[in-house]
Amino acid sequence: TPTEILDATHSALCDHGYAELTMQDIADQTDLCKASIHYHYDGKHDLLLAYLDHLYEQFEDRLSAPADEGRHADDPAARLRSLITSLLTERSDAPAFQTALLEIKAQSPYDDAFRERLRRFDDAFAEAVREVVAEGVADGTFHEDVDPDAVASFLTTYVNGAQTRHAAVGHPLDDSAAAVDAYIDRALRADQPTSTGGGPSSETVDVGGTE
Repeated sequence: TPTEILDATHSALCDHGYAELTMQDIADQTDLCKASIHYHYDGKHDLLLAYLDHLYEQFEDRLSAPADEGRHADDPAARLRSLITSLLTERSDAPAFQTALLEIKAQSPYDDAFRERLRRFDDAFAEAVREVVAEGVADGTFHEDVDPDAVASFLTTYVNGAQTRHAAVGHPLDDSAAAVDAYIDRALRADQPTSTGGGPSSETVDVGGTE
């Protein structure tokens, strides 16, 4: 039943958004009554914290998937592309989901519990990127002077911004993913000429898709 409720929470969030979401909306997505949901969760805030924990478990699985794909195992550049693409373009419910998540993110400056959980997503993604980039530097795929920590920080900020831009103004996620492809080729890959040494720079920002 808790899993059913958390799945229903996801559907209700996509349909109604954070601000308008009620426990009844979540109950309407299940065969349960609202009282049954309150049996498991004290209220909307408690339920959304459990939902974010549930979402984080799925997120960890998605982060590990590119590394498990045989065709990417020996290619850090391909693994990095796959990692970014899996977060930006592989959700069929992306517009509604990202809008609801953006509303939750807007609460985090005032809610330590939301902030703590959202920080876990950032930290996990940054660490996954850092590991792939470090492997690429070690095996010669990426320039030897690329800083894995700087790239991880840059791409974490970029992906967050791309998702926010998509939710706020409808900028296509495919375009944001394509900009990351260009960044990997122009700023990171050792077999491509670069004048930046691979670190985030003015060229990096331009490749990131500013208009």
